[in-house]
Amino acid sequence: MIQKLIRKKLIRLINSKKVLRLFFYYHKFFKDKKLGSIGFDFNNKKTRLSIVQEIISKKKYENYLEIGCFDNELFNYINCKKKVGVDPVSGGTIRDTSDNFFKTNNENFDCIFIDGLHKYSQVKKDIQNSLTFLNNDGIILLHDCLPNNYYDQAIPRCQWTWNGDVWKALVECRTDENLDVYTCYADFGIGVIFKRKNQNLLEYPKENFSKLNFEEYFHNHKKLMNIIEYNDLIKLI
Repeated sequence: MIQKLIRKKLIRLINSKKVLRLFFYYHKFFKDKKLGSIGFDFNNKKTRLSIVQEIISKKKYENYLEIGCFDNELFNYINCKKKVGVDPVSGGTIRDTSDNFFKTNNENFDCIFIDGLHKYSQVKKDIQNSLTFLNNDGIILLHDCLPNNYYDQAIPRCQWTWNGDVWKALVECRTDENLDVYTCYADFGIGVIFKRKNQNLLEYPKENFSKLNFEEYFHNHKKLMNIIEYNDLIKLI
């Protein structure tokens, strides 16, 4: 109980306006290479709510897992026979970290939506754990995979609207011949992972994908992320 209370207070502190502002100036003067914005515009694109629900309905999925529920905007919207939501702070059905959840979990899922801690190392673990509990013909979806500028993905976080470096974990998955990976151009970028032969293998040798930098992504995002429109995604499904 005390540990959970400390975790909540720490999260509030890290995301406070003063702390975010401090990190913003740190990135501005020491990290940002003034590349500007890529120009993604998600205003007229589908939301993650409609995308996830349409996939579940189309595939007749029965078991849904959501990692990182926050205010339950997505979790409450989803209509599925069995729903499990994991979050250490708020929302969902299980109040715990995803790491702890997967250690004791014994259920498989058809659709898993990952929207927890937006840092490469954690996202990578969430993907690996999700693959272990993904049913055949299942799908893994990830939110916030297409940052528009350096600050959107900067670590440590420096603004409220934030993708984090989720994109790095997806790029790494694209180099796996046994995973078919795409990024849907919608709702800040929806990563898509199928546990099947890679249809567009990314040849990108890298010993440590956490070392990928925003400049690489900025100039090569289409190739790295394998970006597709929602209508093309539905055809693949």
